[in-house]
Amino acid sequence: MSAEAPLAARPWRSVLYVPGDKPRALDKARTLGADAVILDLEDAVAPEHKASAREHVRAALAQPWPVPVLLRLNAPGTPWHEDDLALAAHPALGGVVLPKVEAPPTLAGPQPVLHPVWAMIETPLGVLNAAAIAAAPGVAGLIAGANDLARALRTRPHPGRAPLLHALSAVVLAARACGRVPLDAVYNDVRDPEGFARECAQGRALGFAGKTVIHPGQIEPAHAAYGVGEAEADTARALVAAWNVARAAGQSVATFQGALVEQMHVDEAQETLALWAAQGKR
Repeated sequence: MSAEAPLAARPWRSVLYVPGDKPRALDKARTLGADAVILDLEDAVAPEHKASAREHVRAALAQPWPVPVLLRLNAPGTPWHEDDLALAAHPALGGVVLPKVEAPPTLAGPQPVLHPVWAMIETPLGVLNAAAIAAAPGVAGLIAGANDLARALRTRPHPGRAPLLHALSAVVLAARACGRVPLDAVYNDVRDPEGFARECAQGRALGFAGKTVIHPGQIEPAHAAYGVGEAEADTARALVAAWNVARAAGQSVATFQGALVEQMHVDEAQETLALWAAQGKR
């Protein structure tokens, strides 16, 4: 069964990480306009703050949220994983984010966790097993973790992410093959909006559905890169209209702006219009 079917009907242009040990940031995150939020118990929280972060997150989940809320757990084998799993069963959550996934994931804890799973692909073995991970029941999407992956691969910084392109494409390929949602990795330098915009454009060109972000200032640029603009929506409508005219005349194909149009182009245009409509409701 495709996990993307109900999920792709809504935008995932920006998915904001919020540290679980920052109650003011948790409160503010509800108002920032991101398409989804990840409440983070893992990398963003120091070991001595793990327990209090869990309670801050629990309090935040008692408040209404206008967007899906995901919870990033600490990995299995850490001292905090089992307590995180208990919180992961919270009914207000829309999904659970698992770090450093290297095999089809399972959530075995004291309470059943029935939420969709978002698997972070951030190790070489995770990349090699991305297809099996994406195909696992209950997986909703794959999230690229470029920082850990770059460290594991011993790459050097590169403005175009050339050393990581194979891995990033593998994440997209696995997700799309299995009908899951692929999300691109974070961009670390919040003082570099030009670099962030370039990386968003690259991510969309690679096939990602959206960008994980770490700062409120990155939300609107991510929406601009991954969203559907008015001109793009108008073009999609015109293409569908040209197709309908051609089909009504008994033609098997149509031409639009000098190019041949087949059913796959119409399907793509309709997907564009569906995203246009969905992002307008955000």
